Amino acid sequence: MQNSEIASLAVFESLALKDMKWIIPLVEACSFSPAEIIFEQGQVAIFLYILLKGEVLVHFKPYDGPTLTVAHIRAGCVFGWSAALGRTSYTSGATAVEASEAIRLRGDKLRSLCEQRPEIGVVVLDQLAGIIAERLRSTHGQILSMLTEGMALSAEWRERLTKND
Repeated sequence: MQNSEIASLAVFESLALKDMKWIIPLVEACSFSPAEIIFEQGQVAIFLYILLKGEVLVHFKPYDGPTLTVAHIRAGCVFGWSAALGRTSYTSGATAVEASEAIRLRGDKLRSLCEQRPEIGVVVLDQLAGIIAERLRSTHGQILSMLTEGMALSAEWRERLTKND
């Protein structure tokens, strides 16, 4: 992948090209086969991934419920952000749906760069925050649906709840 292509990814697009020289050495290419588990929920969080090609499902298994698909990751999207946030383990799992290509960055190295170069850190963390916030908004409806199905709510109450989404 060309440096200019990396710079055009949403998480880096607000960085000045001169700042990309600090990001590029952290990037490594990776690929996944269909149905390959990229990481499992609870596994040590090492890498932040950016999907370039293909599709990945992010899934979450609540302690007392069925596994939920919380995101369909497509080209340009970020997943595995637990590593970038300094969490010790991934809070969800990820599986390739089809043959996929991605780049990944070690979370510890990215966090170190953000500390050493705060001007880069502010931009990257702001982009990540926007991506994470959007992902959480999109899962709200799924979680609400699971909760209302688990409770014996009337159709009228379910409609009221979903209107507030």
